[in-house]
Amino acid sequence: MGSFERYRSLTAPLPAQTWAWNMVGAGVENIGRGGKPELEPVPTPGPNQLLVRVDAVGMCFSDVKLIKQGGQHPKLYNRDLSLYPTRLGHEVAMTVVQVGAALQDRFYPAQRLVLQPDIYDAQGRSTAYGYTIPGGLIQFHLVGPEVLAAGPDQQTCYVLPLEGDLGYAAAALTEPWACVEAAYTQRRRLEILKGGSLWIWGHPDDPTPYIFSAGLENPARIVLSDVPPAVEALVRAEARRRPVEIIERNGLTVEALADLRALTDGGAGFDDIIVLDPRSAEGVSAAARLIARRGTFNLVGQTPLDGLCQVDVGRIHYDYTAYLGNRGPDIAASYGKARNRCELRTGGTAVFVGAGGPMGQMHVQRALELPEGPAVVVATDVNAGRLAILEAQFAPLAAQHGKTLVIFNPNAAEKSLAELVRELTGGQGADDVVVSVPAAAVMADAATLLKADGMLVFFAGVPNGTYAPLDLSLIYLHNAQFTGTSGSTLADQQLVINKALAGKLSPNRSVAAVGGLNVAAEGARAMMEGRFAGKIVIYPQLIGLPLLGLAELAEQYPDIGAAMGPGHVWTNEAERRLIETFWQG
Repeated sequence: MGSFERYRSLTAPLPAQTWAWNMVGAGVENIGRGGKPELEPVPTPGPNQLLVRVDAVGMCFSDVKLIKQGGQHPKLYNRDLSLYPTRLGHEVAMTVVQVGAALQDRFYPAQRLVLQPDIYDAQGRSTAYGYTIPGGLIQFHLVGPEVLAAGPDQQTCYVLPLEGDLGYAAAALTEPWACVEAAYTQRRRLEILKGGSLWIWGHPDDPTPYIFSAGLENPARIVLSDVPPAVEALVRAEARRRPVEIIERNGLTVEALADLRALTDGGAGFDDIIVLDPRSAEGVSAAARLIARRGTFNLVGQTPLDGLCQVDVGRIHYDYTAYLGNRGPDIAASYGKARNRCELRTGGTAVFVGAGGPMGQMHVQRALELPEGPAVVVATDVNAGRLAILEAQFAPLAAQHGKTLVIFNPNAAEKSLAELVRELTGGQGADDVVVSVPAAAVMADAATLLKADGMLVFFAGVPNGTYAPLDLSLIYLHNAQFTGTSGSTLADQQLVINKALAGKLSPNRSVAAVGGLNVAAEGARAMMEGRFAGKIVIYPQLIGLPLLGLAELAEQYPDIGAAMGPGHVWTNEAERRLIETFWQG
């Protein structure tokens, strides 16, 4: 039996100790102690625990906030890391080593697993793996009920069994790939919330013959502000059919809108807001501040706003606030799948801003591999080196799928990105624009690239309370989509696994550099510095593997390089040879 087969089958003896990169405070210097990992005993699993071997960990830029904030990070709840350390590494591939007595009907030794880190406890509080729960920058550790029986029902298992021939790096990267996939899955609520709070704001002299084809029967509380008589009559008729609280607040100034928050549960905001015949960008901007988390903001009208609205783009990304609308008269027509597109337009032009980074590259790759995706893919970045790598990797992929890949660096071009997009689209604008740059100014500029009914995806997150000027008139007049997502779900990750196993997606293309456990802290620094264009993957079992970009790895270890794909694309065979070269088991 060769060394890789012995590694895969767990025939090597289990060590008594394990190396771990525990995080004891803010800053890269506090990953480990004295810049080094710590040696800990390998634990024995209890009845409801698994002992797992960590095989691969993807370094993620979302960890930067945790590195900078330490125990003040929102997912650590003011934790004193000097007393209660955590551990980075939420993109993991693992192998079961030992199974607790109560879990032996569900798991078995040598079983391969991936983990969905967006975990919630019995109270619905986020206890994310790699944040609240110490993550994968360790060789061996325990996975227990906090992962295997979590959620409000205490029955949700956040690990996914992995069958088939998917490499360790590819398996670990199913998590960030799931975040990319989530950006194109429906996250909007497509009806007025049942049992929620609804605020309708209009003009008493509005003559539009509004109707509610569906949804008015859902809210438990309805607040009416200056609504036209037809709408008030609809609401009063509904109140005669069922118990519903109706509150009137008329004659409101823009300055007074904030006072309506007191009418919502705990001041959390309205679950649904409907603005009829919107005219004032200032008023719409103020009203939008009253949306609850996962709330919808429905604009119904036929007249453009008098300017751009100041929109909290952080909340679109992190709070899933949704903006939708239609021309009327059916208020409910804004909801439903037909009017809320979430996938890239078939045969269209898609622009990816910040395409050179690890996540931007994933978006570009997905667009090129999407069978019914865009015909033209524009990848733009200000980093020439990253764009060169992207072009080398993805130009052949674009040709393979019969698509046009356009590489654009605004710092090295005589024309602007907006001019390029107009040339490519006959002046209409892009069907889709995906922003992977966490900057409000970039997000605002990206919105100007859209065609009237285009989709703007805020993939990169900026803090809540970050505003960008957006033309919300496009939403109700032309069905433009402004969307954003944060994280992923078990279903998203399973979808990625299925695609990868079916050969429809290659997570290995995202690998840019590899390293062993000893260089995990250096890997974090390299990630923060943007040293590599794609993902850095740490192999905790390969102690002596230095941090190497794939081109450098191929040069220093020609046998491994010979197993890579064209353009130094990572492969399962290259990983096999890497393990055979560096594993000391």
